Amino acid sequence: MERKPGKQMWLPLVIEGERFQAEPATETPAVNTQVMERVLERENLLRALKRVRKNKGSGGIDGMTVEGLTPYLKEHWPSIRQKLLEGTYKPHPVRRSEIPKDSGGMRKLGIPTVLDRFIQQAVMQVLQEDWDRTFSAGSYGFRPGRNAHQAIAAAQGHLRMGNNWVVDIDLEKFFDRVNHDKLMSEVEKRVGDSRVVRLIRHFLEAGVLDRDCLHQTTEGTPQGGPLSPLLANLLLDVLDRELERRGHRFARYADDCNIYVRSERAGKRVMASVSRFLTRKIKLEVNEAKSAVGRPWERKFLGFTFTRQLKRRISPEAVKKFKGKVRRLTNRHLGRSMRTVAADLRQYMTGWENYFGYAEVRTTPRELDAWLRRRLRCYLWKQWGRAGYRKLKKLGVSRDLAWNTAKSAHGAWRLSKSPGLAFALTSRYFAALGVPSLCVTE
Repeated sequence: MERKPGKQMWLPLVIEGERFQAEPATETPAVNTQVMERVLERENLLRALKRVRKNKGSGGIDGMTVEGLTPYLKEHWPSIRQKLLEGTYKPHPVRRSEIPKDSGGMRKLGIPTVLDRFIQQAVMQVLQEDWDRTFSAGSYGFRPGRNAHQAIAAAQGHLRMGNNWVVDIDLEKFFDRVNHDKLMSEVEKRVGDSRVVRLIRHFLEAGVLDRDCLHQTTEGTPQGGPLSPLLANLLLDVLDRELERRGHRFARYADDCNIYVRSERAGKRVMASVSRFLTRKIKLEVNEAKSAVGRPWERKFLGFTFTRQLKRRISPEAVKKFKGKVRRLTNRHLGRSMRTVAADLRQYMTGWENYFGYAEVRTTPRELDAWLRRRLRCYLWKQWGRAGYRKLKKLGVSRDLAWNTAKSAHGAWRLSKSPGLAFALTSRYFAALGVPSLCVTE
């Protein structure tokens, strides 16, 4: 029997300048057993390199920067490629980094080397293409064409159908507690290429370098690598399918999951049974302090909550976070000019409004706008110091009003609502500096 010609793969990869050049190699097609060859295809690697460059980020334990990746690949790619094809590539340990959490405390990140981020990105792109279409419709986090607004809209739809009790499930340190064996068993069900399975296992067990001390990783998937969100969705898809099997209505964004039921009694029953399922089947623990059964207006989901009329509104926690960020940006002890402060505020507020502009209740943005203007007036008044009288006069305030404001015994925050500062430092004044408004109209 005559054998059909094999599929031509563009390998090995060589880099010239900023472009990829490839030498052809011949491989025989196989069903789900040549995932590594797909990972190493030229177009997939180009997309991965472009994404790593776009995301930037700090370097790993080897100190290599994103800018240094291309020169490194020019010299070392043939040997790296060979190790990947043979299944012998060993990732570096990740670098421990900590960032503050919105709810307090610190979030631990694991920063892979730039080379490992590039390889993870290439693997993730291929696996996501295979897996994403099999994931539940109730999953919205870290998936192409899906976002948090869609998850919130789905939650609102469930509520309006009469499921107006929320089972709010918070997983205890999810990314730090993922069971490797359980996760890898799910990977092996979907990937027939042992080299890719082995590579993923190596990424999970690469270790963490924290203050020059190397720690082994026996559980968890480090936040900071491109593969972690996809692996999280893979593991939690087990939960999604169980919820679907039981007929529950739910919305999940990464490890943030809300289930919608018709009564408090049903909610408590679901909370107990789902908690047992997570512990026994997926080896995950529910954070009892943060998980609860409650009304939609008592719980938050992705920064939003709902009114009693089931309209979307910004959660109190999101408002608190906004004010905290603005206070840091307008800290007068940093000694920055108002134009510099305005530029930082514009960058932050533009992203904030793009996300929270989805709220249907607009009273909170109006209140935050008024609070922000007071904060900026306070900032400028303290910055002016003894020159306050002259500054007010220059901005068109009458002599008497400027004098009464300048000689007032009240503090800067109280004066930020005074007629003199309100007349001089209007919304139009701050808009001219580039500070955006959170409201279409005042």
